[in-house]
Amino acid sequence: MATTLVAESTGRAKPRLGDRVFSRVALAAGIAILVVLAGVFVFLAIEGVPGLAKPAEFYGSASTFGGYVAPLLFGTVLAAVIALVVAVPLAWGIALVVSHYAPKSIATPIAYMIDLLAAVPSVVFGLWGISVLARQLQPAYVWLDENMGWLPFFAGPASGTGRTILTAGLVLAIMILPIITAISREVFSQTPRLHEEAALALGATRWEMIRMAVFPYARSGMVSAVMLGLGRALGETMAVAMVLSAGGGISFNLISSSNPASIASNIASNYKEGTPGKIQVLIATGLVLFLVTFLVNFAARWIVQRSERRLHR
Repeated sequence: MATTLVAESTGRAKPRLGDRVFSRVALAAGIAILVVLAGVFVFLAIEGVPGLAKPAEFYGSASTFGGYVAPLLFGTVLAAVIALVVAVPLAWGIALVVSHYAPKSIATPIAYMIDLLAAVPSVVFGLWGISVLARQLQPAYVWLDENMGWLPFFAGPASGTGRTILTAGLVLAIMILPIITAISREVFSQTPRLHEEAALALGATRWEMIRMAVFPYARSGMVSAVMLGLGRALGETMAVAMVLSAGGGISFNLISSSNPASIASNIASNYKEGTPGKIQVLIATGLVLFLVTFLVNFAARWIVQRSERRLHR
C-alpha cells in the first residue's frame, strides 16, 4: 500500500543561499558606512576641538567662534540657499516636463542632457564661472546697484569682477540641478497610473492632477532630492573657491566684493600653507560643517517620515 507523505506548510519559504549572501553583504556594507562615518567624526572631534580653543591670533579675531567660524558658516549656508532657490523650481519643472508633459522624442534628449551635467567636474564649473559667468553678470550687478540698491541684497558697491557670492550660488545651482532633477523625475514617474487617471476622470486639468495626485505621492522623494542637492551645495569646494572673491565677515550684500567665504573653500585655500595650529583651526571648521550637514540630513529624514505617515493614514 502506497503512502503519501504530506509536508506541513510552515508559511515561510526557506531563504536561498544567494538571498542569504546578498542580505549579509548588504548588512556589512551598511555597517561599514556607519563605521566610516563614526571614524570621520572621531577624527574631526579629536583634531578639531583643540582648534576651537586656540588663541585669537589663529583666527585674526578676538572671538573664537563668532569672529572666524560663524562668518564661514554663514557664507556656506548663504551660497547653498541661493543655489536651492534657483535650482529647485527649475529642477522640478524639468522633471515634470520630462515625466508628464513632453513627448518621449523630446523628453529623452532633455533627460540625457541634464544627466550629463552631473559628469562635469567641479573644476570645469569653476573655470566657466570665473571666465564666463562672472564677466557676463558684472553689468547686471551694476544695474542692480543703481536701480535696486535700496534693498540690502543689492546695496553695492557692485563688484568689478563679478566674483560674488551670488555668482558662486548660481554655479552651485547648475551643479546640483542634475541631482534634484533625476530623483524628482523618477518619483514623479512612479506615481500610480490609476491615481492620475482617476483625477483626470473627475474633471481635473493636467496641472490639477499633478497637484492632487503626483505631488502628494512624490513628496518624500522631492524632499530627499532637495536634501541631496543641499548636501552637495554645502560641501562643494573647488568651484566656490575659484569663483568667490572672499572678503570675510557676515554680509547679506550679494553683489559686492565683501563676500563671506564658505567653510569648504576656505579649507581648500588655506590648508596647504597652514601651520599645525592653523590646520587644527581649519579642521575645527570642518567639524562644524560635518555637524551642520548631519543635522540637515536628520531633519530631512524626519520630514520624509512624517510625510509618509500622513500619506498612509
